[in-house]
Amino acid sequence: MAQVQYTGTGRRKNSVARVRLVPGTGKIVINKRDVEDYIPQAALRLVINQPFAATQTEGSYDTLVNVNGGGVSGQSGAIRHGIARALLEVDPDFRGALKRAGLLTRDARMVERKKAGLKKARKASQFSKR
Repeated sequence: MAQVQYTGTGRRKNSVARVRLVPGTGKIVINKRDVEDYIPQAALRLVINQPFAATQTEGSYDTLVNVNGGGVSGQSGAIRHGIARALLEVDPDFRGALKRAGLLTRDARMVERKKAGLKKARKASQFSKR
């Protein structure tokens, strides 16, 4: 008998997360590692759990994640987006709560490109009169 699972893809900056939700005890596994090992910052772990908090489904689903690209912050944002999309697949009635929390919108902010003649995107070298 096949086990029920729900999938969602999340993106943030250069990170892409493929998320699977399976009914279970609330365990989160990212790239075959426990969430505490993969993301040591507690604030970023809270970001990952936001969709569950918005829908009052903490501890109801085991989360299996494959994520690549970007850094830890972008990856946690991508995981949050993927979890929200997978929860929408679980129950379409969650849409209102997830939408109000702003979890279904893909965050379009990207790093601004470096410009020619500048040190970074906007930072110029210090002006010298002489």
